[in-house]
This record gives sequence, structure tokens and C-alpha cells, in this order.
Amino acid sequence: MSTKPVSRDMSVEEMDDGFRLEDYMPYRLAVAASSVSRLLSRRLSEAYGISIAEWRVLAMVGRFGVMSPSVVGERTAMDKVKVSRAAASLVARGMIKQSQDPADGRGRLLRLTRKGASVHKGALPLVRGLEEELASGLNRSEWGSLNKALARIGAHVQSLDEPLQEEEEAA
Repeated sequence: MSTKPVSRDMSVEEMDDGFRLEDYMPYRLAVAASSVSRLLSRRLSEAYGISIAEWRVLAMVGRFGVMSPSVVGERTAMDKVKVSRAAASLVARGMIKQSQDPADGRGRLLRLTRKGASVHKGALPLVRGLEEELASGLNRSEWGSLNKALARIGAHVQSLDEPLQEEEEAA
């Protein structure tokens, strides 16, 4: 004879372990980043018709001159698919030129076209302006502390993630 376990819904009091998502720092960072990204996305789209991913590709290639899509991905924390789609869109719209990497027959190199350089140069005041607007919500000391804290958190997360990446590569 089998007995079925009695199923009942837990009360809110029984489930409450004191955890509040809205107080959880990783969640708060993600929400803040998402809010800033939405604002930047809207402004870039209205002014230049580009997405954030496309802006990141333009910004990296604009800064370094010539860059492979894989290096763009590494430096912007974007996955290969997102970089590929952004680059393809920019190529189709005449903002970047993609050519074969002479050092790697399968590799590609990205360069800004004149149109891409113009969009890159034109968007710089917009993105810098947004950063200034964000900074205006804090005093200089707070802004400096925020930048230092973000750099330290980023480095610490990377150090926590490195052993996991090594395990994945070894498997």
C-alpha cells in the first residue's frame, strides 16, 4: 500500500527566510545597470539609429582602429553571437568594414568606415553627457568611490570566476 505525501501550500510566514531581493547587492547592480542601459539605448537609437551592442563595437573599433570580433567580445563582455549580429548590422549599414585577417585565414578584422567614424565621433558627446548626468546625482567623492568600488568588484568577480573557467576548460 502506497501513501501519497500530503501536499499543502506553505504560508508566507513559513516561506519567509528574511531574504529581500530588493536589498541583494547583485540584484541592485543589475537593476541599476539595466536602467542606465535602457536610457542609453533610447538615446543612441533616437540620435543615431544604433543599439548598445552596435555602439560598443563602434567604440572599441573607434578606439583601437582595427580589431577582431573576438577581441571586441572579450573587451565588452559581449558573447560571440551578440558581437557578430552587431558587426553584421554595422557592415550592412556601412559603418564598419569587415575583412579577412591576413594572420588567420578564418579570422576577421573590423575597421570603421568614414560613416562609422562620423557616428562614433558624434555619439561620444552623447555617451559622455549621460555619464555626466549620472555623476550629477552624486558628489565628487561619492562618484570617485563608486568608480573605485566598481573596479574592485569587477576584479574580485573575475578572480572568483577564474577557477571556474579553468575547470570548464580542463573538462
